[in-house]
Amino acid sequence: MPESKTGWGVLIGVTLLVTLLVIGIVPRLRDQSERVAAATAPDAGLVPVSVATPRRADGPNDLLLPSNIQAIEEAALYARTSGYVRERYVDIGDRVTAGKVLAQIDTPEFDQELSQARAALAQTRSGLAQAQASFTQAQANLQHARASLDQSKANEGFASATSDRFSRLEQAELIAHQDADEKRTAHAAARATTAASQANVEAMQANVGALDASVGAARASVAASDANVQRLAALQSFQRLEAPFAGIITMRGIDRGALITSGSGSGASPLFRIARIDTLRIFVNVPQTFVRSITPGQEAKVLVPEYPQRTFVGTIASTAGALDPASRTLLTEVRLRNDDRALMPGMYAQVKFSVPPSDQVWVVPATAIVTRSAGSQVVAVRGDGTIKFLGVQLGRDFGQAVEIVSGLSGQERLVVSPPDGLKDGVRVALEQPKAVEAAKKKE
Repeated sequence: MPESKTGWGVLIGVTLLVTLLVIGIVPRLRDQSERVAAATAPDAGLVPVSVATPRRADGPNDLLLPSNIQAIEEAALYARTSGYVRERYVDIGDRVTAGKVLAQIDTPEFDQELSQARAALAQTRSGLAQAQASFTQAQANLQHARASLDQSKANEGFASATSDRFSRLEQAELIAHQDADEKRTAHAAARATTAASQANVEAMQANVGALDASVGAARASVAASDANVQRLAALQSFQRLEAPFAGIITMRGIDRGALITSGSGSGASPLFRIARIDTLRIFVNVPQTFVRSITPGQEAKVLVPEYPQRTFVGTIASTAGALDPASRTLLTEVRLRNDDRALMPGMYAQVKFSVPPSDQVWVVPATAIVTRSAGSQVVAVRGDGTIKFLGVQLGRDFGQAVEIVSGLSGQERLVVSPPDGLKDGVRVALEQPKAVEAAKKKE
């Protein structure tokens, strides 16, 4: 019995030893055989690469550009008159209508200046009335002087005729010389009276001209005083600071009792900022390659990170009409309705344009493009498994896909992610081909 147990123990030990040897040796033999098979395979030692073939664009491509949301109208409101804030009626976040009074400013010194200007206006108007009265009186005096002149001329004519008649009678010795002398003397007196009346009329005319000029000066003084009153009255109306349009107050810089100074020069702070947000605008810089696809009236989608499940739809309102020479981009304005006030000015957003495909171009994965000193190139795999670098001209960049304008026939097998160190004529091993559509789906 003891010998039998010893035999069984030896047998079990041998069996365990053989099992352990099998478990340790067999995987090593399998790995060795696989390495030998790989070393003897046709592609042994070749660089494995994935390839894709160019494709035509099968529909519109999405162009996604970053931007910032702005209010359609925004204004900083400054004081147009100096004084103290008597009352403030709004605060940040308040919605106001056009013409609503935002604050009231007290200007006691300015009010006194306006009262003084009105008193000066009343005084100049009184002076004008006095000048007009004097002018009217002078015109009446001129008319009376002209009438006296006409009477003097008539008297002179009668005296002249009488003097001539008596002179003829005197020559015929029908009257005494004394009578003829009296008539000649009367004629000379009448002529002197006419000359005096003529001089009086001329003096009256000069006086009327002077008074007319005085009336003109008085009118000018009244106009200047009235303009000054109107100016001060307009400035007084700025005591009421009103909203220029309907919107929301985005900033407040005053409190009741604060001293403010008119103007918006250096160092002056606005009293309020107001923004109209029922409609928003977004300025986007569109790269030159996409300029032909951007037209006013075209729809644009606006994506905001805070609303991942919602897409806002806007419209291209206008473009700058010229490219920025520094960035080669076209400034484009997109307008967007914001009736529910979901969006706020200052938000970051992305604008998505639907860009129609260009004709006679190929689309390849962006990772297939290699940038060298000779320009943009792609790596094509020939039929014998060797590679060749091809120069291409790039079109629009869609992110994970790029347009090739020239340089491809469409039959090439392009290396999707060329590893470093590849050279012309090097033989590579092809992995399972990747379709360009896979890259398109990732977009």
